Amino acid sequence: MPTPIPPLQALRALEAAARRRSFSRAAEELHLTHSAISHHLRGLEAQLGVELFRRAGARMIPTAAGAQLADRVRHSLDDLSEALDAARRGVGAAGVTRLELSGMSDFLSVWLIPRLGDFYETHPLIDLSLHMHANVVPPDPYSVDIGIWHRRVDEPGFVARKLLDDQVVAVCSPTLLARYPAFRIEDLPEMPLLRFSRRSWRDFFEAAGIAADEPDRGPMFDDAGLLLQATVAGQGVATARLQLARAFLERGELVQLGHVRIPASLDYYFTWREGHPREATIQQFYRWLKTQLAR
Repeated sequence: MPTPIPPLQALRALEAAARRRSFSRAAEELHLTHSAISHHLRGLEAQLGVELFRRAGARMIPTAAGAQLADRVRHSLDDLSEALDAARRGVGAAGVTRLELSGMSDFLSVWLIPRLGDFYETHPLIDLSLHMHANVVPPDPYSVDIGIWHRRVDEPGFVARKLLDDQVVAVCSPTLLARYPAFRIEDLPEMPLLRFSRRSWRDFFEAAGIAADEPDRGPMFDDAGLLLQATVAGQGVATARLQLARAFLERGELVQLGHVRIPASLDYYFTWREGHPREATIQQFYRWLKTQLAR
């Protein structure tokens, strides 16, 4: 006789508690109380006859049995979600796979979105649902199928591949540069400088051999996409990733000042969960992305 399947809410409580390492955080995520999570997990332990969690300080750490079961439940919930999505789409969208992608806002808005037409043309049966992320620290990696973030994910079972080695250059609009007809790289500190919260002008000055301090005035941006928009609008000079600025340079909307390049301080990592039920589709998108970056 097959083993009775525990209530779905208990299995969801197990998966969330194992992933968040906290009954309280699992309760917040599932909109339940802490006592409800504890009740579900005690019932699950009683039904299975095994211990699923142990306390370690303020954290609830899954046992080997709990971690293994939580991982199987996670995959099963993914499969169920995919089946429900397919049922909602109906016959007209048969064979279409949807991927939830969370990415750094600058990479998505400046680099990825302008190229998605090519992706949809070559992969018509893949739909992407895009979610902007602005923080250097990655979000919950289980919440999406793909992450393009600045840092690797520390959780076990995730694949993180560095997308590119990029460099930073100084750029401005042709209109702004025209106001400095005899421009030399040493003149940079005399120009209006746009500041970026994740990059110092000092590093660029040092690489260019310019004796100047970090500017303490001028507009400050925490999103590189907005920084580039302000630069194209002629509001000042910015340091920008060459990969993000390349299309603007090719269209003549921006010009590079001098030939100095410095390494980008933050990388982009393409992240997904190993063994994901849609891993083959995720790798299709990854291969397309790498081909586009190589161009």
